[in-house]
Amino acid sequence: MIEYSWPDDSRAGRARDAWAATVEDLPIGTHVTCEVIARQPFGVFVQIDAVPEAVGLIEITAMPRGAVLPAPGKRLSGNVIGHAEHNHQVRIKLSELAATN
Repeated sequence: MIEYSWPDDSRAGRARDAWAATVEDLPIGTHVTCEVIARQPFGVFVQIDAVPEAVGLIEITAMPRGAVLPAPGKRLSGNVIGHAEHNHQVRIKLSELAATN
């Protein structure tokens, strides 16, 4: 497994094109389930189940104390805490690892 990776470039374009709908569909406070698609030392990028064209970011500071960065493919759940307009990312606070996977 590659320890650190970025989401593929095609995701960025799809996220940009769907940004207005993403913000409308995922207001702050929305509970989401997602899958890790890439990770960096500062957090993980996720694909959100309900809005697959969206790119989510769960920063390590938004994970429970002592959490380890989950590997790609890991299922997670959390709540939307913001929208990063400049890079079309949904910011998520991790609540727990999903029961599946």
